[in-house]
Amino acid sequence: MFRQIAVLTAALGLLLSAGASQAAVGSEPPHQEGDYVIPFFKFGTGEVMEKLRMHYTTLGAPIRDKKGHVTNAVLVVHGTGGTGRQFLRPQFANVLMVPGGLLDPAKYYIILPDGIGHGKSSKPSDGLRTRFPHYDYDDMVEAEYRLLTEGLKVDHLRVMMGTSLGCMNAFVMGETHPDFMDGLMPMACEPSALAGRNRLWRKFLIDAILADPDWDEGNYQSEPQGALREAAALLSIAGSAPIQMQKSMPTRAEVDAYAEDYVADELASLDANDLLYQVSASRNYDASAGLSKITAKVMWVNSADDFVNPPSLGLSERFAPMIRNGSYVLIPESEMSHGHSSHTWAMLWQDKLKELLEATAPPPPPAVVKAKPVKRRVRVRHETPESPDAGH
Repeated sequence: MFRQIAVLTAALGLLLSAGASQAAVGSEPPHQEGDYVIPFFKFGTGEVMEKLRMHYTTLGAPIRDKKGHVTNAVLVVHGTGGTGRQFLRPQFANVLMVPGGLLDPAKYYIILPDGIGHGKSSKPSDGLRTRFPHYDYDDMVEAEYRLLTEGLKVDHLRVMMGTSLGCMNAFVMGETHPDFMDGLMPMACEPSALAGRNRLWRKFLIDAILADPDWDEGNYQSEPQGALREAAALLSIAGSAPIQMQKSMPTRAEVDAYAEDYVADELASLDANDLLYQVSASRNYDASAGLSKITAKVMWVNSADDFVNPPSLGLSERFAPMIRNGSYVLIPESEMSHGHSSHTWAMLWQDKLKELLEATAPPPPPAVVKAKPVKRRVRVRHETPESPDAGH
């Protein structure tokens, strides 16, 4: 049954103080990176790539049962424009992926893939540009599934987590491969088609790239600066957290300085074709009709100060009852929340991950009852001594 959980501000404050102290120490945890090349991957459009490279980062090692099935795998999928390595940042890794943490690598096999079109996985900027297949979220999920099952030999997930785009990937994975995981933790998204403001800012960004004459239908020799400046501005607003921005930029001069620095950083890293494909991949997403197919335990987490998915629309309350075994959690806006990006600040919701892990924990093996030793009764035969004259 669906149940909505309101996270109490007082309890949240205690959680945040503990999480903040954890996030302040340490650096990236030990991890490994690798690539798996999927042969002849067919996209939903019918396009085929002879070699689709899927890059991934892992922590820990798989544990297999007597039948060879992996029992401790956790998949975490990033958002639009991100990579798996983003989860190595302190606000996530230093809270969860530490000794004794909820995702302690000594206990779990944590898999952080780069989705199609992102990071070190195959993407338009590798050389194909606009000849790269026009992937969507269904393609991304299928590639993740094949990376796990074919590349890493993981036939089951303990939990799949996803943020933003990864959140939507989690809903799709739960519907298309319902027996593949015990738990799902989608964070910062809705299962419905993107419309209203969420579609509008994406439309503005896409049109800015397509309309820039320097884009040259994707054949630019240098990045179209005008389009990317507008894209950077839209990305900053989409990921904004009002309270955090007011605290960090209390004057006009500080706002102006931040804007210049932010755009400069984005221009140094963005590729117009990659970004165009990343944002366009949401074009036909709509997981709402298949929510009843999900059989995994679901812990769905959104934030009250999320610009992209404002709770005032009431979409979550509408769709959550369609999930047969799920809970919906709304993180309240506070001085510690981070808007849409609250999904990566684990101190805000780690108690809910704990609840999900406990709810999906395998039952303990039956106790071995030692048989009690049987006490045998020894019969003692008493005989009367014979007389010395007996037999004579």
